[in-house]
Amino acid sequence: MAVVGIIGGSGLDNPEILSNPKDVIVKTSYGAPSSPLKCGIIDGVEVVLLARHGREHTIPPTQVNFHANISALKILGCTHILATTAVGSLREEIRRGDFIIVDQFIDFTKQRKMTFFESFEPYKPVHQPMADPYDQHLRKLLIEECRRMNYPFHPQGTVITIEGPRFSTRAESHMFRLWGADIINMSVATETALANEVCIPYAAIAMSTDYDCWKTDEEPVSWDAIAKVFADNAEKVTALLKNVIPRV
Repeated sequence: MAVVGIIGGSGLDNPEILSNPKDVIVKTSYGAPSSPLKCGIIDGVEVVLLARHGREHTIPPTQVNFHANISALKILGCTHILATTAVGSLREEIRRGDFIIVDQFIDFTKQRKMTFFESFEPYKPVHQPMADPYDQHLRKLLIEECRRMNYPFHPQGTVITIEGPRFSTRAESHMFRLWGADIINMSVATETALANEVCIPYAAIAMSTDYDCWKTDEEPVSWDAIAKVFADNAEKVTALLKNVIPRV
């Protein structure tokens, strides 16, 4: 029986998508997760909702306790994780409001612990494969549903995760494009790596909200611009999740 964890990103963590919701406080060996976990039901499936940055968006990206978040979902029996994230576009063809079903990441963070394995048992090193970090079954369901709902979307994309909370310089933005990144955010690489280490299938739905700062005929990214785009499109993400979860 599937238990689906939803990690809600900026503005995409609405608890109203659940029926019979209740808060659950979970303690982990890594401390407290970003918020109490909201448990409920979507179309007969148990769902656990976690606000990545806290319910009032008070936690900056690097201060998110990613280890506790993934551990808490594991403790509550989550068999799959669907994450939502607002991203900047590094490609002309990825427009504001488009969805991207991420298939690769580049980690450009500098301060975060990226693993649960901070020591090894004697002669038992653990090196997690990460060639294809996003679960293909979950990605297939998301792609099929985006097509069915006629959403503007891209069936693959490489996300680069930066430290934040500052946005990129223009030089960095151009560099990331040269590296082959399609979109940029401040969270997903860390989360993806940790979910893989605890063997929870994970997929991310990214929503493009801006063009970072590489595009000189556009205003550089601002928080107000991001907030407007995802407010306009949050209902689409909610509908996508509600339709996919019963098929997981």
